[in-house]
Amino acid sequence: MSNPARPPAAGALAERPPLTFPPGFLWGAATAAYQIEGAATEDGRAPSIWDTFSHTPGRTVAGHTGDVACDHYHRLDSDVALMAELGLKSYRFSVSWPRVQPGGSGPANAAGLDFYRRLVDELLSHGIEPWLTLYHWDLPQPLEDAGGWPARDTAARFADYTTLVADALGDRVRYWTTLNEPWCSAFLGYGSGVHAPGRSDGADAVRAGHHLMLGHGLGVQALRAARPTSEVGVTVNLYPVTPASDAPGDVDAARRIDGLANRFFLDPLLRGAYPADLTADLAGVTDFGHVRDGDLATISSPLDLVGINYYSRHVVAAPVPGEQPEAYWRAPSCWPGSEDVRFVTRGVPVTDMNWEIDAPGLTETLRRVHEEYTDLPLYVTENGSAFVDTVVDGEVDDVDRLAYFDAHLRASHEAIEAGVPLRGYFAWSLMDNFEWAWGYTKRFGMIHVDYDSQVRIPKSSARWYAEVIRRNGLAAQ
Repeated sequence: MSNPARPPAAGALAERPPLTFPPGFLWGAATAAYQIEGAATEDGRAPSIWDTFSHTPGRTVAGHTGDVACDHYHRLDSDVALMAELGLKSYRFSVSWPRVQPGGSGPANAAGLDFYRRLVDELLSHGIEPWLTLYHWDLPQPLEDAGGWPARDTAARFADYTTLVADALGDRVRYWTTLNEPWCSAFLGYGSGVHAPGRSDGADAVRAGHHLMLGHGLGVQALRAARPTSEVGVTVNLYPVTPASDAPGDVDAARRIDGLANRFFLDPLLRGAYPADLTADLAGVTDFGHVRDGDLATISSPLDLVGINYYSRHVVAAPVPGEQPEAYWRAPSCWPGSEDVRFVTRGVPVTDMNWEIDAPGLTETLRRVHEEYTDLPLYVTENGSAFVDTVVDGEVDDVDRLAYFDAHLRASHEAIEAGVPLRGYFAWSLMDNFEWAWGYTKRFGMIHVDYDSQVRIPKSSARWYAEVIRRNGLAAQ
């Protein structure tokens, strides 16, 4: 990390002015437990739905699993040292539920909690603020066997788990996120089935989404009871949704997808109600009989902050009669009740995930949440890009990723100038890792990981980001 950041390729960031962020802006990076920890069967950890899913033939690319991942469980000290070299002000990590509570209920596994105690202590010793995410998709397998998130009891089990973690770590952890991206957990896990647990039922997906939010609300209440001074929030993955044209059918298609992708979560969490048009769209899928009196008041329990994960924009169009739409996130659909909506590509640059690069969409998303929903502090809790990286002479010159970060940080600054109370930014991801169903074939990290040797190499984007943190902003280019 002693080498200065190399300038990007000629023209990549041409004529960009310097930008300074507000004092105290929280610069961080993020990871998730199953993606980096490994040690899948050590010290009392039991299987999660992702262990089961990844060990099921055909579910992940090349049968990759998170059994070893980045071996962070055994490399905690050196990984935190790398964070310190980057100058990170905060590190967002998730706790593995089956490591802490292997059966999904009952007492805590002391060895599992000890790992996170050591992690938090090591972060604090380097002046790095711990930012703890309670749930990043790794539901204990026994809870899935009992019905998973479509079952109401799972929400209650999440609250109990929250209390265990809060009691153990709440004296040293200030920032808490209950859930990470409940849309993915619900609609990819139970709708399209491309994520764990791999179930494909639209009604189950809707029930799962509701019970995830109910678990969030119960978790907020548990945190308030155990650690009243904590800063508590939730992280949602949001997309600006744009109609392909002004045609009424395309406009309605955008309304429908916006309902499922964004308002399904934002409205209950921040307004205490489901949008009427969304429940009408889903009438053929569910009657919402799973929603009980008091649920929405619990779901909308007061928060201290909102985390937003942003990667791309959706551009959609009305169905064409007689034409089968191209599947989004593979088939069956993760858009129950709107399976016929077409997702349109625009021919703009994309990442290695084939996600269109749209930095202005981040400004749009941040402004929307602030202007339409809440005055709460906002944080970009994930933003990043996968590209094909090459190690040359022991270095990785990831110019495209660097340019992606630069554009999205400028979009973040534009939102701040427009009055958005954006308080921090977490780059995704700290290091290359197990990219869910894509296994180890997609790299998002600022730090390159050789999965055979576990050697870490900070990429050009890491050195550049270190300079951004040092300056509290972007230098002129």
